[in-house]
Order: sequence, then C-alpha cells, then structure tokens
Amino acid sequence: MRVAPLLLLLLLLLLPPSWAASTLRYDPTWESLDSRPLPAWFDQAKFGIFIHWGVFSVPSFGSEWFWWYWQKEKRPKFVDFMNDNYPPGFNYEDFGVLFTAKYFNASQWVDIIQASGAKYVVLTSKHHEGFTLWGSDHSWNWNAVDEGPKRDIVKELEVAVRNESDLHFGLYYSLFEWFHPLFLEDESSSFQKRQFPISKMLPELYGLVNKYRPDILWSDGDGGAPDHYWNSTGFLAWLYNESPVRNTVVTNDRWGAGSICKHGGYYTCSDRYNPGHLLPHKWENCMTIDKFSWGYRREAGIGDYLTIEELVKQLVETVACGGNLLMNIGPTLDGIIPVIFEERLRQMGTWLKVNGEAIYETHTWRSQNDTVTPDVWAPKDAFATRP
Repeated sequence: MRVAPLLLLLLLLLLPPSWAASTLRYDPTWESLDSRPLPAWFDQAKFGIFIHWGVFSVPSFGSEWFWWYWQKEKRPKFVDFMNDNYPPGFNYEDFGVLFTAKYFNASQWVDIIQASGAKYVVLTSKHHEGFTLWGSDHSWNWNAVDEGPKRDIVKELEVAVRNESDLHFGLYYSLFEWFHPLFLEDESSSFQKRQFPISKMLPELYGLVNKYRPDILWSDGDGGAPDHYWNSTGFLAWLYNESPVRNTVVTNDRWGAGSICKHGGYYTCSDRYNPGHLLPHKWENCMTIDKFSWGYRREAGIGDYLTIEELVKQLVETVACGGNLLMNIGPTLDGIIPVIFEERLRQMGTWLKVNGEAIYETHTWRSQNDTVTPDVWAPKDAFATRP
C-alpha cells in the first residue's frame, strides 16, 4: 500500500527544479515571496557588469545625481558648472536631445563585457531622472525613442546579449523619479495617494518584463515610500507566478522603504556593500570602478579609478563571503565605453581566465580560519572552493 507514495516521492526527486518552481504559487506577502528559492544560475555566476547610462551622461560632471544636486540641493559646484558652460534658462530637460548615443554599438559592448569574464550584465533602463532607454508609452517625449538617440537602447542590448554571448541580461529600474509631478503630489500626501505607481511605475515594470524578459530585475530608489505604496508584493507575486520569466528571474531587495537587506531574492543592503563575513542569505556587492560616481565623469582623474589589483581583491573578498560582485562602468553620452573602463574589464577577464575555477560555481566553506591573510578571509568562515 506504500508503493504509490514512494513512487511519487521518487518522481518528484527526479524532476528538474524548474518543474517544481513552475508548480509553486506565491502569495503577495513577504513571507511567501521570500520563500522562493533563488534561481541557481545567479549564485553560480559570481560576477556581473553594471552599466549606468542616461541623460546624466551628457553633463557628465560630478555624479549621475547631477540634476538633483544642481536643482534641488543647489550645490555650488554644480551651479557654477552650469553657469560657466550653459546659457541662462537652460533646463535639465534640454540635455535630452544632446544624449545622442551616436556611436553606441551593442555588439561592441557585449564583446567588451564578455571579455571581462562576467556572467551577467545589468543596464539602467531608467534612473531617478525618469528618462527611459526604451520607448515607454508612459514617459512621453522623455525616452530614448522619442528624443535623443531615437533608438530602443534596451532592445538593442538585449538582442546582442541573447544572440552573441552567454551572458544573462538584467535591467535596473528606479521606482521613483525625483521631479515627476505625480510622485511629488503623492509624496505631499504622505503617500496616501498612489497616482504615480498606478499610472507610471507599475505599467512600465510590467511592460519591461513582458517585452524584454530580463533575467535580473534590479529595483532601486523607493523615494522614502513604503512597499505597499509601490504594490511591490503584488507585482512580485505576478513576476514569480505569471510572468514569462517566472522560473528564471532574479530580484534584489530594493522594493520600498524598509525592505532593503530584509526582503527580496538577494540582498544589496547598500551601495558598495561588503559585510566582510559570511551571510546566511545570498547578497551582491554593487560597486563602481570610478570611486566617486556611477555615471561617466569628464573631470575624473586617473587616481579616481580603482586599479585592477583593487578590483580583483574586491571580487575575491566578495565571493569568499558568499556574494556576487556587480562592477559598474559609465559610458559617454555618445555610447562609447571609455578606454579606462574597457582596460579594467579586459584585465579582469585575463585574471579570470587563469583563476576562474576558484570563482565560478564555488561554495563558501564555513570552517575556514586563515591566519596568513586575515585581511582577505573572514574569521572562521568564508573561503570559496569547489564542492
């Protein structure tokens, strides 16, 4: 009488994990969503490339937060830059037409990223400025198809990644926008109103997933609003249950005020996060080669960039403690990956060709106690080795 249950158990054990994942249903609660197993490919990958590109690449000065620092905080450095280089009355929106992407070649980008040894790439589909790198119907005249490049940047990169590499394709998306009038109105109501997520953010997110099917959805920028304002749990339940990438997509933890380092597929906790010890939950160290900015800066000096030795050390320390490294570059307004970034990526690839076996598909060893290199290995935990 026990034969049938035993056969059923054996069948379940033999079925691929993707089948089990496809049969599970997740409720729109953090308790349920956080129980979803992280797709295995992400932990195996270990190393990815982040790309911060947008209208902020036109002034290319100080930071990708240029608009906020200039208009909202009125920092003298940014105010003086505008006064010295642009005529009176010049608005940030006027930079849009100057964002030409004239020399953007997705195949060249993929070649450089592939040469780095990275296993995935994440592009800023929309940063806090609100400019979308695809033709969003909900961002009229403030997107890369209507203005500037007149091209679907997201699509071009997605096609090149899928057809010309074995990279996983990821998209960064900022939930909020600094100066969007609907968000500002919602904010003034202490987020009792929900005009912005209903009419802008949620339709764009659903559209991104359905159209480009990203392997990673890298959320950011909650604007101080809680997850229920964004309906993050409702969206993630759809993503895990119904979306075309439900079995493979990986998400991070930035889904509303209070969710970071607490809820989501893997934790980022903060920019340039590196706990220095083994964590019980999968995490990622998102950091940038330029020590001071995520977007391209025309005024950066050679000393502002991390050396290849420093980058390798970051990779090793991160993987040793169970994390992935997401290393950022910033292209120019016309779509060129600056030579300093290309050099660092190719140097990393050269190192990984020799040492990749100690990085890719490795697992942390909880019994490590290295007294020879205490600045690299966390006490008693964190050495990457093969099973």
